[in-house]
Amino acid sequence: MLEKMGDFFNARLDGYEEHQMNTIESAREFYPFTAACLPRNAGARVLDLGCGTGLELEEFFRLNPAAVVTGIDLAKGMLDFLRDKFADRKIELVLGSYFELPFGENLFDAALSVESLHHFTKKEKLPLYKKLRNALKPGGYFILTDYFASSDKEESFLRGELLRLRKEQNLPDGEFYHYDTPLTVAHETEALFEAGFSSVEEVKSWGATHTLRVSL
Repeated sequence: MLEKMGDFFNARLDGYEEHQMNTIESAREFYPFTAACLPRNAGARVLDLGCGTGLELEEFFRLNPAAVVTGIDLAKGMLDFLRDKFADRKIELVLGSYFELPFGENLFDAALSVESLHHFTKKEKLPLYKKLRNALKPGGYFILTDYFASSDKEESFLRGELLRLRKEQNLPDGEFYHYDTPLTVAHETEALFEAGFSSVEEVKSWGATHTLRVSL
């Protein structure tokens, strides 16, 4: 049975970090790599979309202990865990959907998202990416590390499976349920360009996981 996105992650808080680090290929490499792509200047403001328990922030705060991070997530349990983990850091945690919450304008030096955005379609992501672009300061950038489909065929199949399951379970529209529906890197790149970003560079990959640096 499909579960609502926030409920899915709240129910898996115990053991979540162990699962992420030990069952996802190269997680011990891509989390610190992503952190190393972020700004090092003291007071740098960073927005983390789908922050979870902050696995990507552990290395970042080691590299830049004076950074100011805003983290958004649907799962209250994850945010509570993250708040305790980084009680001595400058971090603001916001419970809610990054699709619905305002980000403000010209506020952040950088943004990131790790293993979160592969649940959504290009159509769903486009307004999010437009909002994100406006939230970045001039010269700001977005680091996206995520799981991507290897082909158009895989992307279409997974999306079709989600729609089939939603129909079978008579689930209402307007709610996000947990099921992986990654785009291809090409389709992700298209969405980012359509949102108004000027540059999308793939900087590293590990199997199905790729890191993109997206610039204004």
